[in-house]
Amino acid sequence: MTKNRSQKQKKARQVNAAETAHRGGRKGGDETVRIFGIHAVASAVANPRRELIRLHATTNAQGRLVEEIHKLKGDPSRLDGLVETANPKDIDTMARDAVHQGALLVARNLPALDISDIYDCKLVVVLDQITDPHNVGAIIRSSVALGAEAIIMTGRHSPEESGILAKTASGGLDMISMVSVPNLARALDDLADNSFDVIGFDSEESEPFEKVIAAQDMDRHLALVFGSEGKGIRRLTREKCTALTRLDMPGPIKSLNVSNAVAMTLYACQLKRDGVIG
Repeated sequence: MTKNRSQKQKKARQVNAAETAHRGGRKGGDETVRIFGIHAVASAVANPRRELIRLHATTNAQGRLVEEIHKLKGDPSRLDGLVETANPKDIDTMARDAVHQGALLVARNLPALDISDIYDCKLVVVLDQITDPHNVGAIIRSSVALGAEAIIMTGRHSPEESGILAKTASGGLDMISMVSVPNLARALDDLADNSFDVIGFDSEESEPFEKVIAAQDMDRHLALVFGSEGKGIRRLTREKCTALTRLDMPGPIKSLNVSNAVAMTLYACQLKRDGVIG
């Protein structure tokens, strides 16, 4: 074993030990997350609901982070006493060679939210067993950019909070309400009971989305339900929707990646709010 490799492994063990010690000696990775990338780390620091443990960052990255945290109207002093200057190779090891831009934050997972916490939201995205963290991260990013206020996912068959999810979301993970529910059908009933129109995207027996959104009253609460690619939304989920719709593609490829479909749909919602559609 080379000296450099030995030093990397020692560094990784030290980080793991520090995380375990902060958790009171409990093992397992379900309570902490390693967030990497300037935007993701800055957003986590700017989020007062996020408990911070330790920041490993290069000198250059520390300066960039302070600037980005200020842009987000966050408080960089939350990092006082938590910063450890590191070189890029050490962070490579901690981030498992993911693109980290010189910054890796060890933090606690976000506190859990209940579905009742989002009843006041006007626009919610619901994901029915979408498991790929890159897809979900991209959906989070689009949702924040295009005005959605919350995302609901199933407790099972959905990605755990992770560095990859946060990095793909480009900071969005800490800017939107994330709700995990044990029973999606019951959650959709709860939304309907609290004045939400629940629109599911399904290719079978449904109307084109441009027709549905043109008729939609955007003053009402709206939940958009998307299923996994291939399977789509499940039967019971479909039955709980107040309306079903589909995205018709004019080109020879008739379907989109689910993250692209969510972005396109949310953009259409924004056009409707702005009076461009309908």
